Amino acid sequence: MKTSQLDLRELLAFKPRGGTMSFLGQRTYLTDMVSHGILRKELLSTVDSNVTRTIITRSGFIRGWLLAEQIKRKMPEVWSEARQGKLGPMVCSMFGFGEVLTSHRTDGLSGAPLVETYFIGSYEAEQQLRLSGQSQDVVCWEQVGFASGYVSHVQQRTVYFIESECQAKGDCHCHLIGNYAEKWTEKDTLSLHYYNGINIENIKTEVQEILKIEEYFPRNVHSNIDLDSPNDYVQSGYPIINSYPMKKLIEMAINVAKVPTSIFVTGESGVGKEKLVDFIHRLSDRNNKPLLAINCGALTESLLDSELFGHVKGAFTGAENNKMGLIESANGGTLFLDEVGELSPSMQTKLLRVIQEKQIRRVGDNNIKDVDVRIISATNKDLEAAVEAGDFRQDLYYRLNVIELKIPPLRNRGEDILPLARCFLSDFNEKLGRKITGFNYKTADLLLNYDWPGNIRQLANTIERAVVLSPGPQIMPEDLPEEFHQNITKPSINNGIKPLNTIEKDYIVSVLETLNNNKALTAKKLGMSLATLYRKLKEYDELQNFD
Repeated sequence: MKTSQLDLRELLAFKPRGGTMSFLGQRTYLTDMVSHGILRKELLSTVDSNVTRTIITRSGFIRGWLLAEQIKRKMPEVWSEARQGKLGPMVCSMFGFGEVLTSHRTDGLSGAPLVETYFIGSYEAEQQLRLSGQSQDVVCWEQVGFASGYVSHVQQRTVYFIESECQAKGDCHCHLIGNYAEKWTEKDTLSLHYYNGINIENIKTEVQEILKIEEYFPRNVHSNIDLDSPNDYVQSGYPIINSYPMKKLIEMAINVAKVPTSIFVTGESGVGKEKLVDFIHRLSDRNNKPLLAINCGALTESLLDSELFGHVKGAFTGAENNKMGLIESANGGTLFLDEVGELSPSMQTKLLRVIQEKQIRRVGDNNIKDVDVRIISATNKDLEAAVEAGDFRQDLYYRLNVIELKIPPLRNRGEDILPLARCFLSDFNEKLGRKITGFNYKTADLLLNYDWPGNIRQLANTIERAVVLSPGPQIMPEDLPEEFHQNITKPSINNGIKPLNTIEKDYIVSVLETLNNNKALTAKKLGMSLATLYRKLKEYDELQNFD
């Protein structure tokens, strides 16, 4: 799982019966900003400001260090990105510290700060302005301590942050500067005495007993906060378009929706062709008229003839009354022909006449009726190959394929998988009367790494199965079908083809991080000697990172 795919709902769990919450497996609780501000104000009025600021700064340091330790233990798959500084801004947003405008990181050399971060809407600055008015000094004490503890753990060196600008003072933003403890000069250390010497060496001793408490908490009893309404994921009336390929597709669909041009929708089975057709019809000028659909491969030729064109009484055995066909019924609206590649040669000829002449004749009738219907067709077959083989009329193919909308398979739109899964979860909770509140983050990782040969249809079926079978309140990895646990992630080539040695390096480093830097176990799992592993790490220049 990448940091960009993390969602608070996969990390924060809530058990309605019992009133417990946990974040990455560690019990937590919610507090509102005003109560937090009042507690701070009471501390300031009870003890002097220096003691209060020291307590808050040091507790923030411990909190940040503990969070980094939780991520390292519970989510080793994202720890490498955390070490590169990619997770910090997301963590700040998750914890409600405020909006990170920019976060610049250097190597801390040549006198440059290690980290510079700018915040808007810091909760501590907001507390100060709301409860006490403008301050003469910086007030983001917990946030500064939190950043110091978190980055210290990531860097494995003590890092102290100071706040040079603060919104509570009237500045336009809160500016945090972080550097290694030994890099600060005397003139920069006016605020550092509030840390009271806390560092990564003594904090390990202080929290050692706290970390042991986790062992007494039962596992797999967590649940997520309630999911938002599926409508939160709907953009322009079409659900789940986070991925770039789908955004481009929807942009094109919006452009062609207003014109009567024939549209040809292609894609693998289960990608959601009918959903796209419905979206186009609702945006078109024909949305006050019906959208009718038929699967051309599900009926025999005679039945399809009657369904599409209708018939008159006595046209054939069993035709006891006149019947209006789908084309006539959709007059002024849209007709969706699914699996159009299954049409017989004679039906292809009749459909071509409808498109060219805009006329139909019911089976057994001599009268011709004018129709105005927009035809949208779809198939998962290669119609170009069918045309070359003589199985499909070339003139009809070009009449249908004026605008082609090709829906990408789900495996090529990974950004859509989790939002779709959450949307389906909400739907099935309502339909089945369940109260499953979300996905465990390991479950989310399995969903992201699966290949989805059945596309969105398979995803919906998988979530429905999990909702039915899960004891709740959270969908766990064991609630997914067996093939998800046997799945071997295929290397992605979305960003280009990589050399084999690069793929090997990425995989070995990933396994080593997953196994918490246990080189002997890593070598055993990879089927190589320990000496070979050391040699490869030295070649990759990664050995120093795992010492």
